[in-house]
Amino acid sequence: MDMRELELLVPTLFGLEGLCAEELRRLKLPEVAAENGRVRCKAAPADIPRVNLNLRTGERVLLVVGRYRAADFEALFEGCRALPWEEFIPREGAFPVKGHSLNSQLHAVPACQAVLKKAAAARLGEKYGLETLPESGALYQIQFSIMRDEVTLMLDTTGAGLHKRGYRAVGVAAPLRETLAAAMVLLSRYRGRDPFCDPFCGSGTIAIEAALIAKNRAPGLNRAFSAQKWRWLDSGLWLQAAGEAMDGEYDGAYDIWGGDIDPKAVAIARANAEKADVEDAVRFEVADAAAFRRDAPYGRVVTNPPYGERILEKREAEELYRAFGRAVCTLPEGWRVSVLSSHTEFERTFGRTADKKRKLYNGMLKCDLFQYGR
Repeated sequence: MDMRELELLVPTLFGLEGLCAEELRRLKLPEVAAENGRVRCKAAPADIPRVNLNLRTGERVLLVVGRYRAADFEALFEGCRALPWEEFIPREGAFPVKGHSLNSQLHAVPACQAVLKKAAAARLGEKYGLETLPESGALYQIQFSIMRDEVTLMLDTTGAGLHKRGYRAVGVAAPLRETLAAAMVLLSRYRGRDPFCDPFCGSGTIAIEAALIAKNRAPGLNRAFSAQKWRWLDSGLWLQAAGEAMDGEYDGAYDIWGGDIDPKAVAIARANAEKADVEDAVRFEVADAAAFRRDAPYGRVVTNPPYGERILEKREAEELYRAFGRAVCTLPEGWRVSVLSSHTEFERTFGRTADKKRKLYNGMLKCDLFQYGR
């Protein structure tokens, strides 16, 4: 395989493919293409650290090793054994297998896992002259995707998902995934100059992601990645990518605020902001969203109030939406408001029809991002 031209596949939450593709283009990755639930692009080895460190809306970075068609287990085995695994996985590398199958002849995932594991082991055993591979070294997680009998085999360069930035050691009930929080901030068109508020801040995720965006701070700087231990990927590339990311950071005075009625949540949000190195850019206060007021002529509200399914009863959630809707009506005309909710009657209870609606998923929960103001 030519290491100068690799292919990366980045899974995303549904609805975020376009944002993720934009991010990859800004990182100057070639041949970026958004697909359903994922984005692919070409890359060089140096791009693996860059993408892992900088990506805000992708879930993980997968390196494509090969593609082939397989409608039976023999074809699945032979296709996998034909791939150059030894170019990536060293003699002592650990290579567990996991993945999924959709609309394919081979639909039993555990059986596919076993066949692919056996095939990769046969190839590596032959190349290294071993009957049993030690698997005592670094992790080279093999991921497979079988869709309409098309098999894609990949190595996971990331490890724990990219939404695990390293700042949220403690959460509160029903946490919002960091990648979705970043997407909400980007969709609000916040760039760091306007006042920014989250009146239902919980553990602070939306406001912290806004601060990372405002400061142009790479979200992956405080965590480790699987591919940092890969022998064929020069460790100097990670240092270079981190250095470039830090050189791109902005200094400035930012007006980013988060409020929550629960003092424990506010304490957690403050601790999380410190872990994310943005405590200088964001402030958190105990505050009631029903009494939310701002005098500044313009700004952004981006928030994820309790839905009803998981924390509050639906009736309580509706009362909260009504009170918050009344509070939002007091804001000056220059404010733009984005609210994520899975509640089917959100607009009615909030008191206003959204100017724009965008379908998003918080994990498997279907939501809408209701956007108000031009």
